[in-house]
Amino acid sequence: MFLTISTTGTPERPATDLGFLLHKHPDRAQTFSTSHGTAHVLYPEASTERCTAALLLEIDPVALVRRSKKNGRGGAPDAALAQYVNDRPYAASSLLAVALSTVFKSALRGVCTALPERAASPLPLRIEIPAVPARGGAELVRALFGPLGWASVRAEPVPLDEGFPQWGDSRYVQLVLEGELRLADALRQLYVLLPVLDDAKHYWVAPDEVDKLLRAGEGWLAEHPEQKLITSRYLARRWGLTRQAMERLELVRLAEADDIQVEAIDNAVEETPDGPESGEGAEGGEGGEVAEGTEDARPKEVSLAFQRREAILTALRDAGASSVLDLGCGQGQLVRELLKDARFRRVVGVDVSVRALTIASRRLKLDRMSERQAERVTLTQGALTYTDKRLKGYDAAVLSEVIEHLDLPRLPALEYAVFGSARPGTVVVTTPNVEYNVRWETLPAGHVRHGDHRFEWTRAEFRGWAGEVGRRHGYEVTYRPVGPDDPEVGPPTQMAVFTVTDPRTTQKERTTQKEEKAA
Repeated sequence: MFLTISTTGTPERPATDLGFLLHKHPDRAQTFSTSHGTAHVLYPEASTERCTAALLLEIDPVALVRRSKKNGRGGAPDAALAQYVNDRPYAASSLLAVALSTVFKSALRGVCTALPERAASPLPLRIEIPAVPARGGAELVRALFGPLGWASVRAEPVPLDEGFPQWGDSRYVQLVLEGELRLADALRQLYVLLPVLDDAKHYWVAPDEVDKLLRAGEGWLAEHPEQKLITSRYLARRWGLTRQAMERLELVRLAEADDIQVEAIDNAVEETPDGPESGEGAEGGEGGEVAEGTEDARPKEVSLAFQRREAILTALRDAGASSVLDLGCGQGQLVRELLKDARFRRVVGVDVSVRALTIASRRLKLDRMSERQAERVTLTQGALTYTDKRLKGYDAAVLSEVIEHLDLPRLPALEYAVFGSARPGTVVVTTPNVEYNVRWETLPAGHVRHGDHRFEWTRAEFRGWAGEVGRRHGYEVTYRPVGPDDPEVGPPTQMAVFTVTDPRTTQKERTTQKEEKAA
């Protein structure tokens, strides 16, 4: 396997700076041991105007077979010859990607103490690989590298035999990339995409490969149009790992869109209750009112969380809903209660937090549900501040203890995504009544009920917001108390039930969605 990296320079910024960035001196050839053979780094040319670094990987076929057998992948007896006679020594694959990460480890991370500014700046680069297996052809090569900032992506098919052109082309291409990129970015792209093009991993794909993929894909994979294909192939089509990676990439995309840290989005609550209300959670879904393992039993003292769910269920039954979205489902307590009632034939829990959905899946015992019951429920990752066509066509949606976890400037985005875009027939919204906080003996004056609450509204403020939302989007709003209705400060939880005033609009949305699915 062979790869060259070339750059050009000037007397002020000599091309030989490439040696500093790769941490390999241009004046000498160097040899490195890898898990599958020996890697050589040498410089065919090194001048102020132009510098080229070459990586040559010599594969040890015996070591490769031994490692495969050690991992339980020895293959059938009749495939023994193919283990030794193959394209591994010549065609760039995951083995070359491993060599890149071993030999150019610091360069992949963008670390260069000698020339930090050069490491952080784009360079004029030309990368050539004579033989790259491309399962998908030259078009796939261009689809993978084209969106990544390269000025030129050349993928010339290699003929099976130049003496017999009628035989056609092989599955290999000669790859040439040209453009101005940071060296670290270029190396990370190759690290991920070489095994993707080959569509084969020549070592065991362990769960830590997800972390490797996300590190190497930082800054480009979350927005790549071929993200799903890249993730699936890189992880050797292991569905569990692919799903985990896709969920984490979606968090990265959302965090970049809002210019915040991923941790600020994936803020799942702890499994134990927190706050003056038993069961008040921090995720945007409700927490459990009793410890896990006994949560199905009704507590002796009915908690506010229990009363809240009962009020929501009553509102949904009154609306005649059969398909329900639990938006900000958290750990799945409301989803569980909905599934107990056969009238709710379709239940979808949506949350931005992967951790919360994992907890919800475990609590609901999705892996042990009957096929009939499992068909009724779906847990899906999504951000409520973005429109999502998957949320259209449902009878009702619930936002239980969700809105107070958003910054006020983000509320209009949630409002449009739910009431304007998804537009279910009924929307149930619950939120704390800040006036009632004086009744919590354990809550210091001036404090909100949970550290993640960005605001808590009075009854007048909540009704003012809900009334405006209903007016803008064509919903009639009614209000119901949840919990003891104190004559002075009102109930601990306030609930608004939005009912669309033009049923034909909802029916039109459903008809459109059915037509889209049929198409």
